[in-house]
Amino acid sequence: MTSDPISSAAPEQLVLDLPHRQALEREDFLVTPANAAAVELIDGWPGWATRAVVVVGPQGSGKSHLTHVWRMRSGAPSCPGTALDETAIGQIESARALAVEDIDRGIADERVFFHLLNLTRQEGYSLLATARCPPGDLDVALPDLRSRLRALPVVHIAEPGEDVLKAVLVKLFADRQLVVEPHVIAHLALHIDRSFAAAEEIVATCDRLALTRQRRVTRPLAAEALASVVGPENEKGATKGV
Repeated sequence: MTSDPISSAAPEQLVLDLPHRQALEREDFLVTPANAAAVELIDGWPGWATRAVVVVGPQGSGKSHLTHVWRMRSGAPSCPGTALDETAIGQIESARALAVEDIDRGIADERVFFHLLNLTRQEGYSLLATARCPPGDLDVALPDLRSRLRALPVVHIAEPGEDVLKAVLVKLFADRQLVVEPHVIAHLALHIDRSFAAAEEIVATCDRLALTRQRRVTRPLAAEALASVVGPENEKGATKGV
């Protein structure tokens, strides 16, 4: 009897933990009721009624993807809020558009950001900011900027429902070139938190285990990934029915 080279008894293989490439084109984005307003905003550029807008959503909800799509359309450079400095003024003047990402993690130079917002009003430049919380909730020292942030229009991306979560899991696996059976997707969706961050974590864990074991993402492997992610106290519930 010949041995099975991809059986669970096979020795674990050395795996290089290389970053995967996400599909970031407009047609690759999964449009759902949770993000439809944000997609409509991006598709509506350059006809924005207000030249500066903020997209707010939880981690992993697609803010970076939508920002990338908008940048490809507008030619806008991008700067994280934590690295914002005076070079951003030259960037927005040159491209007439700028993305400032993750402003909830900090705005390095508040006066520069306030000046950027003024330029959108005075010159008609476009500015797209992203954050995990509404801009009015940010801890901002500059009073003028704090007031301006509270007045900015905000488009929200909500946490996914169960059907959306399943579709997100399929998309995340596809980004990693993994085809997973529907019953495995349903099992994962049932046992993880209903959030984009949880979906990203379980897909990354499944991918790592599949590479290590030299196996496909099957129901038993998904159960093992769940046990790893949710912790020992939830392992029994996560693997029920396997």
